Amino acid sequence: MNGHGGQPGRIRPARMGDVHRIHEMLNGFADQRLMLPRAVSSIYDHLRDFVVYAEGEQLFGICALQICWDNLAEIRSLAVDVSRQKMGIGRSLVSSCLDEARLLEIGQVFTLTYQAPFFRKLGFQDTDKQLLPHKIWSDCLHCPKFPDCDEDALIWRAGA
Repeated sequence: MNGHGGQPGRIRPARMGDVHRIHEMLNGFADQRLMLPRAVSSIYDHLRDFVVYAEGEQLFGICALQICWDNLAEIRSLAVDVSRQKMGIGRSLVSSCLDEARLLEIGQVFTLTYQAPFFRKLGFQDTDKQLLPHKIWSDCLHCPKFPDCDEDALIWRAGA
């Protein structure tokens, strides 16, 4: 994938040195009420879930795949720096997470999002939030909109 200004970018697993930039990106979007904020400690706890889009040492995109339950994972914390949006980075990050889900033999991946059209283009289909296991709502308890969630729930199924 070509980066901005011709510098090549790549998707790679997140590493320890990325934590503060991941935190900055997530909380920047959280300030706009586009996602939930995350504490630095939570990012350290879930660092292995994250992939990043980097140009050199600079991060411009992040996404996480969190395993939730038997045969179910969640795409979360998808964020692309505004300077790199509409360049296919978000699509590549989600595709990387779906590839990992396939490797782990996870057949269903859901997301809660305000960007439903984006995920529909990637093969996700609308689903009823009530069909998702109650276990997934632990993070939602910290949301100011809980229990009146206004995000769309979508699900991807392997082989669909």
